[in-house]
Amino acid sequence: MSGLDRSAVAFDVEFPVVVVGAGAAGLTAALAARDAGAEVLLLERDETPRGSTSMSQGYVCAAGSKIQRAAGIEDDAERFYADIMARTRGTANPDLARTVSDNAGRAIDWLVENHKIPFEMNLTWGGFFGHSVNRMHGVPSKRGEELHGALIRAAEEAGVNLVTGAHVDKVFADETNTVVGVRVRRADGSEELVGCQTLVLTTCGFGANLEMVKTYIPSFGQAANYRYFGHEGNEGEGIEWGRDLGAALGSMDAFQGYGALTEPYGIIANYDMVMNGAVTVNIEGKRFSNENADISAQALNILAQPEGTGWIIFDDARRAIVENLPEFRDLVTLGGVRTAPDADQLAALIRVPPDALKDTLAEVEKMTRGEMACPFGRDFSKSAPLSGTLHALKTTGALFHTQGGLKVNSKAQVIRADGTPLPNLFAGGGTAESISGTGCNGYLPAAGLCMAVTLGMLAGASAAELAASA
Repeated sequence: MSGLDRSAVAFDVEFPVVVVGAGAAGLTAALAARDAGAEVLLLERDETPRGSTSMSQGYVCAAGSKIQRAAGIEDDAERFYADIMARTRGTANPDLARTVSDNAGRAIDWLVENHKIPFEMNLTWGGFFGHSVNRMHGVPSKRGEELHGALIRAAEEAGVNLVTGAHVDKVFADETNTVVGVRVRRADGSEELVGCQTLVLTTCGFGANLEMVKTYIPSFGQAANYRYFGHEGNEGEGIEWGRDLGAALGSMDAFQGYGALTEPYGIIANYDMVMNGAVTVNIEGKRFSNENADISAQALNILAQPEGTGWIIFDDARRAIVENLPEFRDLVTLGGVRTAPDADQLAALIRVPPDALKDTLAEVEKMTRGEMACPFGRDFSKSAPLSGTLHALKTTGALFHTQGGLKVNSKAQVIRADGTPLPNLFAGGGTAESISGTGCNGYLPAAGLCMAVTLGMLAGASAAELAASA
């Protein structure tokens, strides 16, 4: 990475607000800045914007939105804040948690009302995993591509200057650490120097930078069966630029893992089936964890198994729960769902010891009937036994998103260790510190896109206000 440059240069063009990265955070920041009246340049390194947003299921957790209230769900910022702090065992940055919980619902309402983003509640979502109520705002297709596309359409309609194939590889600043511009490189080797009055960094996290992962998240980066499932552009550039300007870093060991990435397809297995009674076994045919304790931490549990893989076992009743979800339909088309009439034949199909699998399923049936306790602490009391035709999906654990980054204040302005803000630098999404506390246990479902749209909204509005006053 070329990093920070303090050279005095002549810029080819200048904008009041420059945003780097056209994921959900960058697009939201650009929309907010435009709503505040600023001229905005949004720079995206890829020729076609995709990134982590398009790879997601498009869900945003938020409290107190009008959509949530219309669905009869009672929730508010105080309850969301309490859930964040409880989930992270008090390790989340309380000021940031308060900022996010206070503004996430407002961000959803603004995106729906001002920019026609088609959010709706996912009322079928069956597990809260730290959310005390359902906060899952998604788009109709339940795909991140739809959300990303809707945000791009909104940005175009709002007059955002979106330039793709524009890789920012250098940030220029003066002796006071005021950012004055960036260098943009093109695929053909040409470059442009773009001046700015304010800079918003939304380059996501550092999951694709193995050295940073090894440094900040050794539990994952040094795992024997390490997997990364994220955009290859998430190299931590924005975080390193901010650090070099004097920014404080926060929650750098926090991450979102996922313990149900299908092999070899690289498609997520919809966890709804596991929430409702499906189980995961290793290649020895044995369960090894409480599958419902923590989706994120399950990634490390499964990577610790032989070959770093396992099998989700489910029946027709659980299959019906996910049958119409896009990821499951893709897996069916690709032949990823293995099916057999009984445990013996399924064991032969997936090559696990048949006696071990039958014993495991017999124990699970006893647990659902209350005849024995789960050795891993899972509550099966509300689950029906697996029965009839059985299915299996081969899965592994993967790092999805890093959750640490630049510390920001309530305006999404990047701050130093003493809490004072850098002159004109803002951050959002995976470039900023998240609400996940430390490690992998504090990640709340849909927190990634919550951080993106919430801090994006705040960063864009604040950057536009600062630029206007310059």
